[in-house]
Formats: sequence, structure tokens, C-alpha cells
Amino acid sequence: MKTAVHRQPTNPCRRPGHPAFTLIELLVVIAIIGILAAMLLPALSQAKSRAQTIVCLNNLKQLQLCWHMYTHDNDDVIPPNNFVYQVPMGSTNAPTLGEDEMTWCRGLAPLDTNLINASTSLLFIYNQNAAIYHCPADQSTISGHPDMLRKRSYNMSNSANCAADNHFRKYSEIKVSTALFVFIDTAENDIWDSTFGVIPSDSFWAEYWLDIPADRHQRGCNITFADGHAEHWKWRASKNGLSLGEPAYSDDDLQDLWRIQQCIKGAGGN
Repeated sequence: MKTAVHRQPTNPCRRPGHPAFTLIELLVVIAIIGILAAMLLPALSQAKSRAQTIVCLNNLKQLQLCWHMYTHDNDDVIPPNNFVYQVPMGSTNAPTLGEDEMTWCRGLAPLDTNLINASTSLLFIYNQNAAIYHCPADQSTISGHPDMLRKRSYNMSNSANCAADNHFRKYSEIKVSTALFVFIDTAENDIWDSTFGVIPSDSFWAEYWLDIPADRHQRGCNITFADGHAEHWKWRASKNGLSLGEPAYSDDDLQDLWRIQQCIKGAGGN
């Protein structure tokens, strides 16, 4: 007589010799992954920021090269810089149009929906990539168009062929080309026209910002010089919250302002 054998039911999804994780073990693994991700995110963020800084520097170098090519083709005359909005000093009133003549780039950055091309930029024929006018870290959008990034993030120094200010008209007039800045990464909250104004250190308004440099590159900005080289400048004080025509708000901020003042006409040996 045969005796019935009772067998325990088996789980067809479980392989013999490989027990499944318990709930506690799974939670521990998830927690470890979360800790590792939290440790890696700052490093990834810094890597992205460094990459954006490099691209921005390259954009400015390309614009500086176009600037030199224009000068070479126009009998030593620096590209005009005459699209200027006047800033009322010590006031919160909006800038008003002062000059609207030939210029390296025409357009109000917060409002202009048109692509940069040969009709708006005298430099475009030397490099027809409109992307070089925009900093990759600048995520500001055009007013009324929240899905459209602005076309321009950079301005040119008012010392470079800007009829509204004390300026150099020809490259040969510049005595120390390593000391004169040309293009600068401009604060997205305050960029307006295409000229970057700096008040001379001997002016009554010497402790006031006329235009505001960007600090989106780990509290720094990128800047080019008349000899063709570009630099990354780290600021002592944040530039967030500064407004056009307002005074430096701290000793560190004033030191940053003085640093730029040494790179315009009448300073730095020029």
C-alpha cells in the first residue's frame, strides 16, 4: 500500500539557494543609494557650472575675434557701440533712449524676440552663429515670452567707440590693450541696451554702478580685453539685487566696482 507524500508548495519565481531580500534590507539599500546620490549631486552641479563657464568664455573670445576682424577691415576703427539707453543716477526711473546709431549689436535684451543677424549686428558677418551672443548659464527669458530665452547676455564697454562717453575710436589709440576691457557678461536683471557703462573713479558718482556685471558663474563673470584674451573674474560680493544707477552696497562691492574702473579709458595706463 502506497503512502501519500505531502510536499510543501514551492514558489516558481524563487530560485533554490537564492533567498529574496527582506523589506529591511531593501530599505537599507535604498537609503544608501539616496546618500550616494546626495553626495554626487553637488559635484555634478559644479561640473555643469564649470562647463557653462567654459562655453561662455569661448563665446566671448569669438566676439572679441570678430571685434578685431572688424577693426582690421575698417582702417583701425573699433566697432561702433552707439545703441545707448541713459540711466538716471540715484533714481529708480526706467532708462531712456540716448543713442541709436551704428552699433555692434542693436536690441533691448529683455524685449527683443528677433534673432541676431547681419541687420542687427555689425559683427555677424564674421561669425554667423547667433549663439555666441548668449551665455549658457543665462536662463532669463524675453518679457511676455516665458518659453523663449533672451538672444543676448553680453555688453561692450563704453570705452570702446561709444560716442556718448569718453571713448577710444581707433585701436591704435589704446596704449595698454591688455588693460582695457571690451565685452562683459552682464547681469540678467539689469541688461538693457548693448553698452556697458562704467563711471570713472574721479567722478562725483564714482561709487555708483552704471551697469551691473553678471555673477551667475559661481559669483563671477567672464570678460574680454582689447588684446584678445579673456578672463573669469570672481566677485567679492554678490551682484544679485543690484540695480542700474545705484551705489555699491558694501566695502566688498565697492572693491569690485573699483576693479572694473581700472579697465576703462583713463585708467590702467590708458
